[in-house]
Amino acid sequence: MGYRLSRIYTRKGDGGKTRLGDGTWVSKNHPRVEAYGTVDELNSVIGCVLSHELPDPVRDCLQSIQHTLFDLGGELCIPGHSILKAEQVTQLEEELDRMNENLAPLQEFILPGGVETAALCHLARTICRRAERRLVELLQAAESSDLSLVLSYLNRLSDLFFVMARSLNQSGGDSDVLWKRNN
Repeated sequence: MGYRLSRIYTRKGDGGKTRLGDGTWVSKNHPRVEAYGTVDELNSVIGCVLSHELPDPVRDCLQSIQHTLFDLGGELCIPGHSILKAEQVTQLEEELDRMNENLAPLQEFILPGGVETAALCHLARTICRRAERRLVELLQAAESSDLSLVLSYLNRLSDLFFVMARSLNQSGGDSDVLWKRNN
């Protein structure tokens, strides 16, 4: 295993700069830092979901996603580094299909809400969408090698959080909160 922190604070970031995994110093609002910081925020919200009682398949899925997101943050922190595999996107798609098959087709838009775990999954979905936007900013800044697999993973993951929220509402005895048009 690599370097371990023995002291948490270093004071090196006090000037608004941080060091990437390759040793390069960049501003703390650099597109790369924004991207992996948002992935970290997403991982933290998943931790909030996991602090609740969940069906075992959902818990197992979320714990696996947390590990993948930690790896993904490392990939984003080190320019040119690649760790994500196409199989991980396929696994999300399979999980999405499995969860969605027991849900009624949507006829209306739904609002975030329902049972607490579902509401937290909706929050995770919106943070995941922000992570996607930050990744697109990074790609547009021409600061990156090919991150299309990371973009696909985040896109499927946000879809999974949507379906997971609906599934948790269903298993929690609550229904989706349907949007009512203001007419």
